[in-house]
Amino acid sequence: MWVLDSDPRLASAFANLTILDRAPDRDELRERMLAATAVVPRLRQKVVDGAPLSTPAWIDDTDFDIDHHLRWIHLGPNDLDSVVADLSSRPFDRSRPLWEFVVIDGLPDGAAAMVQRMDHTLTDGEGGIRLSVQFLDLERHPERREPPSPTARPGRTDRSGSSDSGSTDSNTTDSDDDPAPGLVDQATRGLRAAANMPSALFDIVRDSVQQLATPGRRSSLWTERSTERWFGRSTINLEDAKSAAHQLGGSVNDLFVTGALQAAARIHSAADAPVDELRVAIPLSQRSSGTAGGNAFTPAMALLPAGPMDVTERFAQVHERLDRVKASRGSMGLEGPATVARLLPDSALVGIVGRSAGAIDFVCSNVRAAPFDLYIAGAHLEANYPLGPLVNTAFNLTTMSYRGWLFLGLLADRAAVADPDALLAAVDDAYSELLAAGGIGTRRTPDLSVTI
Repeated sequence: MWVLDSDPRLASAFANLTILDRAPDRDELRERMLAATAVVPRLRQKVVDGAPLSTPAWIDDTDFDIDHHLRWIHLGPNDLDSVVADLSSRPFDRSRPLWEFVVIDGLPDGAAAMVQRMDHTLTDGEGGIRLSVQFLDLERHPERREPPSPTARPGRTDRSGSSDSGSTDSNTTDSDDDPAPGLVDQATRGLRAAANMPSALFDIVRDSVQQLATPGRRSSLWTERSTERWFGRSTINLEDAKSAAHQLGGSVNDLFVTGALQAAARIHSAADAPVDELRVAIPLSQRSSGTAGGNAFTPAMALLPAGPMDVTERFAQVHERLDRVKASRGSMGLEGPATVARLLPDSALVGIVGRSAGAIDFVCSNVRAAPFDLYIAGAHLEANYPLGPLVNTAFNLTTMSYRGWLFLGLLADRAAVADPDALLAAVDDAYSELLAAGGIGTRRTPDLSVTI
């Protein structure tokens, strides 16, 4: 992922737009985030490139500055979603830790928003949720907690990979300040791992070749790619989604993916460009421990039906195909592909992944958050809208469950999706249609104190 981030089209940063009933207390927020960086060392670390056949390394950022990562801006006359889209498209400074929190004040009625951005090399969406416990509260003004005891080296991680930020993952390795001493050992381990897994290596190479040999993306509409972003959002009541999904014979995730597919099918039909199937990427979470760092998901792809059909039939077919994908991909992770990636020149890796990702039409991702109210520095979290990475696809629709609602974030490539507002409207219509098919007569909207 660190190598792929060098190509802006393949950047793996993800974000979250949080709507707050008021602006968080600036000093308290700064103090809490500083404390979080002491508890989660990865937040104070940056990445340095390793030797050939070795992974990059995490090292302490000796010039760490919390004010570079925690910023405040005033909304003014700007549209909030446009500001969020612009923030999401900005690359991280690769010489610093790969995260930032941006507080946006100046919203109506004294409300505020926060955009939390992290690079996937740091953690995945589920890991980001677990990391957030370091700075979130269960009440507006909790009893002040003692800051964590200072260590001799804030941000230092164990050579074994064990730390509060999570175990060493397939993206980068932990290192001392000077990464050189362990590079030969890393390269040797990479070669030995590849030599000792011939069947797994063959499977990975075969799968990669098959991906490259398949025709490109299925959509004849969403063919262009750029770094220009558009963001929109929506909501679904979680209990309504559960009830409708059960009535239709599947899960909430089946309903979520079917809605995105139904919207895509409608857009293609309206443009007189019907398509039988669309290739959809669906990350499958493998995170079962209590760690927050690293990545624990399987990058799965599925060809899903996008031709003309009743929404209940589409739901049934999506349910069946996703079950097959989960059964075949559920035990896989990132370690095998990462081992092979170490053997490839950076340019070859970027080319292979770029072409493979370019064959995907869009991404659907499902993240779970707290079912109860949360606060940050005295501000109530009213809503959480996720922004998943595009990685050379037309759009990413991600949902995050929070406080009994599914908050949907739609991030689209402006070059690929000519009318993203129409796509968001089609998404809304699709979920209303699915809820109705599942016996929900009226689609509810969240009762928030903030209207943005």
